[in-house]
Amino acid sequence: MVDICIYGGTPAGCVAAMTAHQEGASVVLIEPSRWLGGMLGAGIKPAQDCPIPAAVGGLTSTAVFGFGTNPHDVQRAFQDWIAAAGIEVIFEHRARSVTRDGNRITAIQLETSAPDKWGVPLPASDSLPAGEVRAAVFVDASYEGDLMALAGVPYRTGREARDAYGEDLAGVQPVTNWTPIDPYVVPGDSTSGLLPLLEPDHGLPAGAADDYTQAYNYRFYVTTDPAHRAELTPPDGYSPADYELVRRYVEHLDLEGLRGIFPGWMNSGEYNYQRASLITNAPLGVSRAYQDGDWDERSRIWRHHIDYLRGLHHFLSTDPAVPAEFRAETAAYGLDASVFPETEGWPPQLYVRSARRLDGVCTVTHADVTNQTDPGDSIGLALFGVDVYPVRRIPHRDRETGDLGVATEGDMFIGGHLGTGRPYPIPYRAITPRQDDCGNLLVPVCLSASHIGYAATRMEPVFCVLAESAALAAVQSLRERTDVQEIDVRTLQDRLVDRGQVITWNV
Repeated sequence: MVDICIYGGTPAGCVAAMTAHQEGASVVLIEPSRWLGGMLGAGIKPAQDCPIPAAVGGLTSTAVFGFGTNPHDVQRAFQDWIAAAGIEVIFEHRARSVTRDGNRITAIQLETSAPDKWGVPLPASDSLPAGEVRAAVFVDASYEGDLMALAGVPYRTGREARDAYGEDLAGVQPVTNWTPIDPYVVPGDSTSGLLPLLEPDHGLPAGAADDYTQAYNYRFYVTTDPAHRAELTPPDGYSPADYELVRRYVEHLDLEGLRGIFPGWMNSGEYNYQRASLITNAPLGVSRAYQDGDWDERSRIWRHHIDYLRGLHHFLSTDPAVPAEFRAETAAYGLDASVFPETEGWPPQLYVRSARRLDGVCTVTHADVTNQTDPGDSIGLALFGVDVYPVRRIPHRDRETGDLGVATEGDMFIGGHLGTGRPYPIPYRAITPRQDDCGNLLVPVCLSASHIGYAATRMEPVFCVLAESAALAAVQSLRERTDVQEIDVRTLQDRLVDRGQVITWNV
């Protein structure tokens, strides 16, 4: 039995564990993989998505931002930081079920979850029961919100309609990257079916809700240096027919456009999804099944991302439809195993940009992101544009010409890196369930937000800030002997400020 159980060794989970430990609470941290640091140990730099560093305080500023820029160094820094404090970490275990008493979680039942050699999570069908952890207060710092879901706390997935929160950007969006490519296996014959890498258009109107979420991808590194190069081999069962859409797209591209397919867009050293390309280094549509899926489904989706990239690389390296110069350029690339040495060059974390979102006391929406609200219970600041990668790739007929082609849908980056330029507050109520739903759980990563609100708030520095605030609230609820919804928020804010947290912006 411990005071506080932190679920998820993400950067936020590590910050929450350290904060609770510094405040004198007994802590256990549960991490399903064998690594700490989440996406900051898998390609993203600690301060990469922090456009105004002065808006970030606490441990995020004084510790996490100093962990370096090489992913392996960052990962090691998180592990050393937690180990030096003597915080107990349970690796390679994940939540299997939850025991409750009234409105409170009393224990998490665990199962084994050892990842494979490339970091892919263990399927649920291969895991085994593995004990339990009991605690007084719980913090769900996972990217998936699994503890929240297993506890029966309401949550959202997918995209709300425009009228749900009065958000003009919500719901189904206009298409992007339209290209005049015949989408059918046999060109001109709709009865032959859609090409692989396409899905039928659901036909919902602009602004309608659906169950899609934005694309995931790996933030990977490539090299031609034989000393560090891990060969990218084709997946089992590879067939060039699976990449026929790519072959047809290649006809529309110059050399630079081809690089948008593979390796993609270089973002601070690592390669990222190239949103300006109809096809790039990650699949579309599969994140829809991940967000509320079990670990059989999620493991399959991680593997699908790997196999898609392997197959794409092989196609672009070998297919005669690809210009010879680019075939040679692509074939020379392998993964840089010096960056991720424990997983043969594959990042150990898939970039799960959005999954479940708490349906909590207060919901962060586009109105908050655009500085139209002023909650009195701020526990940290956020700032970024509304950043949504495409959700699907579909056949689409151009409205003006009537020509049939292929397009992506869902992509937007409103406001760019700086958003509005003015940080906005995140209320304490956005990380707390309703009291009847659960009185001893805080959710700083899968916080309560609309699809649009989350798209601007979902940055690692923000998660870390909210996690420090969540841990302080957890400790305070223990001392006040009350549910997390009933703590004195002014006392919490005073302690946050004492620790250097920035909760208001008066510049």
